[in-house]
Amino acid sequence: MTIADSPAGSARLDSKVPSGPMSERWSKHKFDLKLVNPANRRKFDVIVVGTGLAGASAAATLAEMGYKVKAFCTHDSPRRAHSIAAQGGINAAKNYKGDGDSVHRLFYDTVKGGDYRSRESNVHRLAEVSVDIIDQCVAQGVPFAREYGGLLDNRSFGGAQVARTFYARGQTGQQLLLGAYGAMNRMIEAGRIEMHTRREMVDLVKVDGIARGIITRNLSNGEYERHSAHTVLLCTGGYGNVFYLSTNAKNSNVTAAWRAHKRGAFMANPCYTQIHPTCIPRSGDYQSKLTLMSESLRNDGRVWVPATKGDQRPAQDIPEAERDYYLERKYPSFGNLVPRDVASRNAKTVCDDGRGVGPTGEAVYLDFGDAIRRDGRAAIEARYGNLFEMYERITGDNPYEVPMRIYPAVHYTMGGLWVDYNLESTVPGLFVLGEANFSDHGANRLGASALMQGLADGYFVIPATIASHLAGRVLEDVNTEHDAFAEAEANARGRAEALMAVNGTRSVDSMHRELGNIVWNYCGMERTAEGLTEGIAKIRDLRAQFWEDVRVLGDPNTVNQDLEKAGRVADFMEFAEVMFHDGLTRDESCGGHFRAEHQTEEGEAKRDDEHFAHAAAWEFQGEGELPVEHREPLSFEEVKLTTRSYK
Repeated sequence: MTIADSPAGSARLDSKVPSGPMSERWSKHKFDLKLVNPANRRKFDVIVVGTGLAGASAAATLAEMGYKVKAFCTHDSPRRAHSIAAQGGINAAKNYKGDGDSVHRLFYDTVKGGDYRSRESNVHRLAEVSVDIIDQCVAQGVPFAREYGGLLDNRSFGGAQVARTFYARGQTGQQLLLGAYGAMNRMIEAGRIEMHTRREMVDLVKVDGIARGIITRNLSNGEYERHSAHTVLLCTGGYGNVFYLSTNAKNSNVTAAWRAHKRGAFMANPCYTQIHPTCIPRSGDYQSKLTLMSESLRNDGRVWVPATKGDQRPAQDIPEAERDYYLERKYPSFGNLVPRDVASRNAKTVCDDGRGVGPTGEAVYLDFGDAIRRDGRAAIEARYGNLFEMYERITGDNPYEVPMRIYPAVHYTMGGLWVDYNLESTVPGLFVLGEANFSDHGANRLGASALMQGLADGYFVIPATIASHLAGRVLEDVNTEHDAFAEAEANARGRAEALMAVNGTRSVDSMHRELGNIVWNYCGMERTAEGLTEGIAKIRDLRAQFWEDVRVLGDPNTVNQDLEKAGRVADFMEFAEVMFHDGLTRDESCGGHFRAEHQTEEGEAKRDDEHFAHAAAWEFQGEGELPVEHREPLSFEEVKLTTRSYK
């Protein structure tokens, strides 16, 4: 593999992190940024791709400020963005519980939870902004739960010993998105947001090296469209569906980010994927996705397995003395609320040991018996009622009466396009927000921090930092007749025509499922150098088969979901190889990247801070060519590098 030397590679990765005391950097940076005065903002067009929490909040805020915004989503309404699937809550350092929380503690927990592989300055800004997010959402009417005195209620999430998670039962993501969607609608009605639904970004357009527009395919009629602007914001989520089975909506994909990557945006830390420990186990090969059960359930549910291998008795027949509450046993300080990567690996370990439950043996119990006896069924129903109902509808089991069965599943991706402190990628004028970027979570995301990051980026960060581009560069007038738009459109059309022309024998879904099995088996909860090397060869073989034998049905010039899926799977085929290269090059264990060769005697991740305390950003070199790695060194000024412990 070709790897750029660290000094040379680092020179291309200017993080633009401000100097000075950590707690003052964001305020200082905002003051030092150039401004766009209100009268001039209406002169600038801003493209926002994706209208989940990050995109909707950015579009609404920038339009309120006076910018002309063009927003794009693949759905018939922004309300269908995958952000609605977030259940448990959103973190903020309000300290309403008076239990010792603070901005610094949220910052510390997040850096530690990410296993010391995130950029400190970004994380501190996230913790600072968190307190403002809650005020903004309350003002929008988001119906957060409240405690008896009228204050907003909080509950605990993994990786923290304080209660800082604000929630709306098990529907937090949906309620937050409705708040942002309402703000967007206000601006759509005012004529400041031009909303384009049922559009998929299929290429990024650069003029003089600067992002100046996108090419979209209209999913309702198959037409290709050109859109120009002064800047482009990608808010398109993560790449978890490279695994085929994940908790993500089926339309979630990597295409927008990957096409931008092929235009020069570096892809950072793609091997960092999060396996969520609290999901409904897979029941058969017919499934197309998995279902998340909120991490908030671990506040009251106790995780256990039979103490004896092969114990097939129903849960209610296994006495207390013959149960192993393994998280409480191994991690007495945090118990069932250890971070997701720790909980997931431990679930896999006990199942591999022959103590898994259910028909497949790949499940553990999440038991609410003690909580119901302690607080009463009504209290548990008030906290989690919709989640319990969802579980019963899917499994047929009533979790008020029998324990839930859960098992880890792919959920979130910490890697993404590399961005600097301003959220700008290596392509000038291309900003990346939310899960689509790599910046805040390191090697593992703490629960309830995804909503926090998406809204922080959209409501508070990008409205300030976008001026670094708009006021800091000379931007010539560009319209869609420019040759760069013609070239990008021809490129997108050519790719679609090539997919249709294969006319093979295998369905797109069958090849996606095969790719997902490779990625899960060789780059899932546990990786090895041997497995990653073997996986790369398998991906290359499968990609060759794809372009020789895939069959895409229908007409390319009209509605064609098969063509949509084929384009996305083709991108996943290319992306997966970079993901494996990244995992192979990072010869250590950290957070969600668990290399079996690098673990402690107790089976915990073993970092190598001397050689791998950096972000790895991969540069596209051409189809079929090995990518080049660039490294951004990570410094830790406020949080001392230590071995993570939740005991």
